[in-house]
Amino acid sequence: MLNRRNFLNYAATAVGTTAILSALDNPAYALFNNTIGANSQINIGVIGIKGMGWSDLKAALKVPGVNLIALCDSDANVLDERMAELKSMNVDAAKVKRYKDYRALLDNKDVDAVIIGTPDHWHALMMIHAVQAGKDVYVEKPVGNSIIECSTMVKAQEKYNKVVQAGQWQRSQQHFKDAVDFVKSGQLGNIRTVKVWCYQGWMKPAPIVADTLPPAGVDYAMWLGPANKRAFNASRYHFNFRWFWDYAGGLMTDWGVHLLDYGLLGMNSPVPKTISALGGRFAYPDLYEETPDTLTTLYEFDKFNMVWDSAMGIDNGSYNRNHGIAYIGNNGTLILNRDGWEVIEEKISGNKVSKPFVKSSDNGLDNHMVNFFSVVRSRKKEELNCSIQDAAHVATVAQMGNIAFRSGQKLSWDNAKHEFTDQQINDKYLLAPYHNGYSLPKV
Repeated sequence: MLNRRNFLNYAATAVGTTAILSALDNPAYALFNNTIGANSQINIGVIGIKGMGWSDLKAALKVPGVNLIALCDSDANVLDERMAELKSMNVDAAKVKRYKDYRALLDNKDVDAVIIGTPDHWHALMMIHAVQAGKDVYVEKPVGNSIIECSTMVKAQEKYNKVVQAGQWQRSQQHFKDAVDFVKSGQLGNIRTVKVWCYQGWMKPAPIVADTLPPAGVDYAMWLGPANKRAFNASRYHFNFRWFWDYAGGLMTDWGVHLLDYGLLGMNSPVPKTISALGGRFAYPDLYEETPDTLTTLYEFDKFNMVWDSAMGIDNGSYNRNHGIAYIGNNGTLILNRDGWEVIEEKISGNKVSKPFVKSSDNGLDNHMVNFFSVVRSRKKEELNCSIQDAAHVATVAQMGNIAFRSGQKLSWDNAKHEFTDQQINDKYLLAPYHNGYSLPKV
């Protein structure tokens, strides 16, 4: 185990060439892997492989020296499907162990690092248990499903001193970093408003259907885990977990942690003073969801305001883009999203700060995995592109917005105490309730 974690000089050279090799097919990677010493290999397990966890795995397997040895999912049907797909990924399925219970995977001493791609309500428990088991962790966003979960995850990483990267891969995409550098250059002038929006036309809730027994092969009790026990319903399961408070936080936490993150980064990652929110189920009141399909949230900072604006079922957002961040300054506005960025000058300012559209030119997820495994090998945690500390900060800000919406109140934040000034709000919303014999570990 220790030998695998101390990267040999040859393997370090391999990591440096990964950006070039990322364009190659998996067979090419396999040839390269064969030249890396056995003690330099990193064995990984993946927990939750239906959606983003599977995308994460495919990116991880592009990194030289990374080997898949374990898959875990509470749905045996998903496991069957993914095991069948391994052949096309140049992975020997016979060497990959299957698990239904993630705790058994964590007991596997041959697993060096885990990728957690489950629904949000499982992220905190699994990450904490993983670092306690001596594993490095790549955990999907949002890192926690409550503010206390986020802070507890940070404490666990610090106590057990493991590498923990959050899946906010935009932090590894060059055009995002370049745009923030431009914002911080001062050329936009005084920035008074940051607008962050997410209009997702393809996303809408599932229809209302009757409760049923879980499908054959689904360990529904394991899927629920710490969430409130209730009958199985197909419209709450798999992708649609996002729209229910027991498991997630809607668009605010699903896309918000990506986009709010860069809104905050451009302004040096401050903490809001007050938060207020208005919204509701305006577009799809007859479909199956709890989280708002339309939401506007206002964050007050010392010297600027940040606005979050989200809508399901609509693509035509601000600046004719379906998602983005706009830093609005006295001299110009920088508009940034996953496609690229540009600067539009403020006409009355007289300053020439326009910049034509800069297109995205790299793969953020692939880059993010290269960064994670590089740090797993070097142990230089300060080089992580999205540490658990970074991710917990933005997830907390996203949770603030949801709590303001759910409570219907304008909230004030006490940063010294890391809680709201209203104790009733803290008691009700800071920690998502745990059920079914589960509890958040004391760290």
